[in-house]
Amino acid sequence: MELAKIESLLDSYFEGETSLDQENMLRDYFSSATIAPHLMAYQGLFVGLKNTQKEVSEREISLPQASTNSRRWWLSIAASLVILLGVVGLQFSGNQMTSEEQQALAEFNKTRETLLLMSKSFNKGTQGLAVIDQFTETTNRILK
Repeated sequence: MELAKIESLLDSYFEGETSLDQENMLRDYFSSATIAPHLMAYQGLFVGLKNTQKEVSEREISLPQASTNSRRWWLSIAASLVILLGVVGLQFSGNQMTSEEQQALAEFNKTRETLLLMSKSFNKGTQGLAVIDQFTETTNRILK
């Protein structure tokens, strides 16, 4: 195999862009007797990968029972229903105000409007004071 092609395949392999056929070509190259000296460092990796393909596990694998999944499914449904009932309960109970609360809210709104009107009046008065302040400064400059 060409050395340039092997180096290109190595670069692609370490970038994760090789196909299975290209990886097999690399394994075969590094299993052969003719390996370029500067690529000898990769020989152990590819020979090890080729050897691990042959390994078979004799251990028995047991999967958990399906009953825990059905229980979890029922718990998620129950939790959703509790949340739904809580939201619906808040919607129906939150909109009812007693007559005292309604009267207090109306008085609050009237007070707020009155305070806004007073605030506007004070702001107009302070604008007039700013003009008087300028007049006083100018007069003091002239008289000195």
